Amino acid sequence: MGKTQQRCAWAANDPLMQAYHDAEWGVPNFDSRMLWEMLMLEGFQAGLSWITVLRKRDAFRRAFRGFDPVKVARLGQKDIARLLEDPGIIRSRAKIEATIGGAREYRAMEQSGLKFADFAWSFVDGKAIQGRGPVPASTPLSERVSKELKRRGFKFVGPTIVYAWMQAVGMVNDHAEGCFRRGACAKLARRESPESSS
Repeated sequence: MGKTQQRCAWAANDPLMQAYHDAEWGVPNFDSRMLWEMLMLEGFQAGLSWITVLRKRDAFRRAFRGFDPVKVARLGQKDIARLLEDPGIIRSRAKIEATIGGAREYRAMEQSGLKFADFAWSFVDGKAIQGRGPVPASTPLSERVSKELKRRGFKFVGPTIVYAWMQAVGMVNDHAEGCFRRGACAKLARRESPESSS
């Protein structure tokens, strides 16, 4: 029997959190739709724990049309009523409406020629920040991103939610120093531009 791999403490005990930690958390994500989906899910986490959202993620994906921003942007009052009756998701009218509004903002950005991935990664110049030491709840950078998202009309995007999102999608590598995923995520830290990868 080999030595057990060391993980970040928050993922040590729950199998679902372990799987999320090992496969997703901190891995730089450059897909616009997925970045948006994760931001919306982080918004649903507000006031709750991430494991609550993670356990409901499949139900969220079914309820919100696979988090396709085009489809979510078209949802209306009947859809909101349906979602408020869905026991598989977090039934908060404000958060549901924020997700629909967030889809419309995403679409507006893309229609203006700004891809959501380009927007997100511009805050870190396309390269993930390698966290060191105690992990903060928010940072001056997450405050700046939060302000810009709010200016564009997004909701449930306070600095703490935004920082959790930045960690989740790998804009910040906050894996603990002894965690077996830290080095792997660090190797994926730089975004390749379409020009340099072609």
